[in-house]
Amino acid sequence: MQFGIFTVGDVTPDPTTGRTPTEHERINAMVAIALKAEEVGLDVFATGEHHNPPFVPSSPTTMLGYIAARTERLLLSTSTTLITTNDPVKIAEDFAMLQHLAGGRVDLMMGRGNTAPVYPWFGQDIRQGIPLAIENYALLHRLWREEAVDWRGRFRTPLEGFTSTPRPLDGVPPFVWHGSIRSPEIAEQAAYYGDGFFANNIFWPKEHFARLIGLYRERFAHHGHGTPEQAVVGLGGQVFMRRNSQDAVREFRPYFDNAPVYGHGPTLEEFTEQTPLTVGSPQQVIDKTLTFRDTFGDYQRQLFLMDHAGLPLKTVLEQLDILGEEVVPVLRREFASDRPASVPDGPTHEARRALRDAGGAPSTAG
Repeated sequence: MQFGIFTVGDVTPDPTTGRTPTEHERINAMVAIALKAEEVGLDVFATGEHHNPPFVPSSPTTMLGYIAARTERLLLSTSTTLITTNDPVKIAEDFAMLQHLAGGRVDLMMGRGNTAPVYPWFGQDIRQGIPLAIENYALLHRLWREEAVDWRGRFRTPLEGFTSTPRPLDGVPPFVWHGSIRSPEIAEQAAYYGDGFFANNIFWPKEHFARLIGLYRERFAHHGHGTPEQAVVGLGGQVFMRRNSQDAVREFRPYFDNAPVYGHGPTLEEFTEQTPLTVGSPQQVIDKTLTFRDTFGDYQRQLFLMDHAGLPLKTVLEQLDILGEEVVPVLRREFASDRPASVPDGPTHEARRALRDAGGAPSTAG
């Protein structure tokens, strides 16, 4: 089981002070958060990709390459790589390069994004979002696995005998998650290739995501990659903690009430009841996170969103201390208990390379 954090890289005013960090401050804060994640023993740091204000992570591979040079163990991922508006050739090259520089500590999450104006900025039509995601990933999948690719499709110029460089490290492509909050077509895509499926279940009721994950597991088995229980699943989460739950609620409420994504909507209490958001003590976070297995089955990766809504860097680093010291060790132990031996661990380059060498399929390695 892998535990980590993901960031959307928003530049949001602190509602308690009115101060908005500069883009430079926010970028450096994201790096500091990644370094802290490794320090406190987390497994994964993931960044989103956005090309519009108020977000800063327009070049995830640049940021992850810099973090790779300053870390030794941390898995580096995206919490969205825009498969719809990025050229698959460039994705293949950028992430293979990052894979070499990071010694294999790289995977990525494909997504369509949630900002409609981005599509025309990159010459695409949002009404073609699903077909773009399907066609572009089909090409990317081949680029990492075939030395010379001939390609004709609807959305880009043809390729003839094209070889993307560098080739994936050790001949093992980066592991791919397909992220979705609503589209069964993306769950099917992940299942077809035997890739991972990440359900960022932070906004909608669990019943919705249980159906998506159930579909993915069923189709994963249908396509011959293993049993439904062996499908590779990741989940999102949001937490804010203090030793005393009342203190956590009091401190976080103004951030929640004014957050761009859910402020001025449901109350904090309503949102925590209906979604994975947990605002309280470390034990409350442990208790609620453990319920995810009851709904979604054993899974491989849990990522928490902790640095959004204008929270100052000092507060986020304090949250990471609590997460790494008091929460994740308990979660590791509890999730490991009664976990069937047939359920794979979270994917790593080393494990997938070993499986390949043993004659297995690295795309579904634990």
